[in-house]
Amino acid sequence: MKKILIIIALCLPFLVQAQSGKIDFVEYKLDNGLHVILQEDHTTPNIVISLMYHVGSKNEDPNLTGFAHFFEHLMFEGTQNIKRHEYDKYVMNAGGNLNANTFFDRTYYYELLPSNELALGLWLESERLLHPNIEAIGIKTQKDVVCQEMGQSRDNQPYGRLLTETLKRAYTVHPYQHDVLGSEEHIRNASDQDFIDFHKKFYVPNNAVLTIAGDFNIAEAKKLVHDYFNDIPAGAPVIQPPMNEPVKTAEVRDTAYDNIQIPAIIMAYHIPGMKSDDFYAVSMLNTLLSAGESSRLYSTIVNDEQLAMELASTPLPLEHPGLSIILALPNMGVDLQKLENAIDQEVEKVKKEPISDKELQKLKNQIENELVSSNSTIASRAENLATSYTYYNNTNQINEELGKYMAVTKEDLQKAAQKYFTKENRVVLYYLPNKK
Repeated sequence: MKKILIIIALCLPFLVQAQSGKIDFVEYKLDNGLHVILQEDHTTPNIVISLMYHVGSKNEDPNLTGFAHFFEHLMFEGTQNIKRHEYDKYVMNAGGNLNANTFFDRTYYYELLPSNELALGLWLESERLLHPNIEAIGIKTQKDVVCQEMGQSRDNQPYGRLLTETLKRAYTVHPYQHDVLGSEEHIRNASDQDFIDFHKKFYVPNNAVLTIAGDFNIAEAKKLVHDYFNDIPAGAPVIQPPMNEPVKTAEVRDTAYDNIQIPAIIMAYHIPGMKSDDFYAVSMLNTLLSAGESSRLYSTIVNDEQLAMELASTPLPLEHPGLSIILALPNMGVDLQKLENAIDQEVEKVKKEPISDKELQKLKNQIENELVSSNSTIASRAENLATSYTYYNNTNQINEELGKYMAVTKEDLQKAAQKYFTKENRVVLYYLPNKK
């Protein structure tokens, strides 16, 4: 089960922002629409330079999925001024490291460098924005790389398709119905022009946030940012897809099979997007249900009744309405229906009975500890600042997040459970070993 939770954790980068004191930052826009956030911190001689693009798997054509993740790879292929396979060497030779990641709503690139390499990092990201190599040889190479990753991390991995199978049953219209990796067939069959068109539409200054965090001088940074980025042409306005998924009125039940030995139950409840006030209550409900061995589900179903060997409950935090997913693996010989009924009983208790003051305080302590630690490094702070602007159009969300969680009451938790944790609002998937 630990391996399964790691797989899910990789799919669900829980985007929390908080503070151990107010985080100060400077923000402004360039003429081309690029949003810039500067967060000065001289505690270590390092800097993080990052670009977050407001494009993820939800922006893809349903017949051409996996493109955002594909560009996570392709954007390291080099530029008109950086030879193929040389991009990462600039960073490594300077004593830094770099990476990128893709989610349903955004794609994120960053470099961690010594503080005297600010100009290098800004040049690299400006080159990638202005002069990327989107050409046949790089596209062919990355098609092989990306499709191999699909097999290794999802299609040929036990429980690797668990989230994929859940999404395609949970959404009927919205592009969240396909996962971030997308379809191998779509990637293999896409033309070079398909990739060029996708890049032209989304990878533009007016659809991006540039964040610098760490040991630098703001005045110097502003000058360098202007020099490297201000003359990059803006693209056409980017319009995000509509929140068009119909409200669920009936439970969806199904069975999926995989190359596994231990079956699993997945219960996926539709929940509001991250910008909704209700999201904070739903997020806290997941902590209440399964965070730690003293949590509601774990203490009762795993420890006391010994119906499950492992159990987890986690929100899928998305810009548009997402999911709250409960996952359980039964102990040997335990009937899945019995395990499902036991989980339902614990969920019903949360709906019928307000939690105690003591339990609420414990819950808030857990949330506060997680949130405060989420900004302990300049790398996490840079990403959280970019996320705050991209998702909320409010960079100061990074300073407001904790207060919003702390304002949640026992009544809020009960109302959220009653509103969202209903049978007609969920998918129940029995994930079983392949038939022999």
